[in-house]
Amino acid sequence: MDALHALLATVTLPNMARIRQSFENAFIEDIHGAISRKFHSVPATRALLPGMKIAVTVGSRGIASLPEIVRSLVHLLHERGCKPFVVPAMGSHGGGTAEGQEALLAELGVSAGTVNCPVKSGMDVVQVGTLEDGFPVYMDRFAFEADGIVIFNRIKPHNAFRSRHESGLLKMLAIGLGKHKGAESSHGLGFGRLGGIIEEAADVLLRTGKIVLGVGSIENAYDMVSEIVLCGPQDIVSADREGLKLAKANMPRLCVDALDMLIVDMIGKEFSGGGMDGNITGRYSTSYITGGPSVERIVALDLSEKSHGNATGVGLADVVPRTLADKIDARIMYINNITAKAPASGRIPITMDTEETAIRCGVKISSAPDGKDARIMRIPNTLHIAEAFISEALLPEVGAMERVTILGKPEPMRFDAAGKLVMPY
Repeated sequence: MDALHALLATVTLPNMARIRQSFENAFIEDIHGAISRKFHSVPATRALLPGMKIAVTVGSRGIASLPEIVRSLVHLLHERGCKPFVVPAMGSHGGGTAEGQEALLAELGVSAGTVNCPVKSGMDVVQVGTLEDGFPVYMDRFAFEADGIVIFNRIKPHNAFRSRHESGLLKMLAIGLGKHKGAESSHGLGFGRLGGIIEEAADVLLRTGKIVLGVGSIENAYDMVSEIVLCGPQDIVSADREGLKLAKANMPRLCVDALDMLIVDMIGKEFSGGGMDGNITGRYSTSYITGGPSVERIVALDLSEKSHGNATGVGLADVVPRTLADKIDARIMYINNITAKAPASGRIPITMDTEETAIRCGVKISSAPDGKDARIMRIPNTLHIAEAFISEALLPEVGAMERVTILGKPEPMRFDAAGKLVMPY
């Protein structure tokens, strides 16, 4: 046994109990019906005339019911006699290429075949204006050449800055629709100014007259659509602002505020734009956002296949196993990190041979005097946290909570012959 493994061999791991956290779970069962009712009640839709070419923006996030929402919008536009098409609106994602962005949408279930309209993917942009400080404002060329644009995005809190508008309709306008060039210029002044830039740039884009509708989805804590916002261009700013308040109220939270260690089974872009959502972990890639639980150490165990090697967020972990590190495509990850000016997200943590040694290392570098009494929580990812494991030391505190159900007795952590954690949720 070498010195490193000898150092970790003495670490005691606590027993873990499976729990279920309960959150507000109101959701929309009939997505198409909800969108259709709002569509037909909004006066702005009267401006949609037969023959109009309408671009529908679709981003790169794992948005709940994404194909169904886009398909519904396309269907309603077809009913008006319009000629809709989808524009990938995801800044620098998909490797910053037209082919990569179209492929990314297809993996999310949005393609010409699934939503019944063409997908026009390109990286060319048109500068449509300039802010007072000379900051350029860009728009995807395909969208610019259309007769109108439907701005669609999920509205939710961002994981790198706080503002009146975070991830939502205005961000889709200012950054997503600006492609790689727009994302790079928007992030160019850092996250400290990003909220203000989003508002100013969105104002310029709205004044082009190209935007005909805004459509926002708001999700509950179980990754299900709980609200659909649909409005005319004059109401997009207020709808985005109010939608963010609702999205923040809907967000899930860990049932405890202080942990010695958090184990995140999987990170990935479909769970959060930052790979791991700091709103859940309390760890952020910038200094422009605070809040969340106090977590001393984070161990991330795996990277999702849908991330295609983009391990953005891995730098917010303290320890990872070799299996995760080997999946990282540094080039794709660095395009994201450099564009966003968030180098912390792309740093490589301490890398151990296996998941078992990574977890042992996490306990070793925490302040817990004895691993048996360590306050540890394990979650599948930062989007789905209803099912989780907690260490035995947390049972007295968590067992008294009304919104938490203890599902089993504490058991030792189990690993297979390759050192992989095998305790299922």
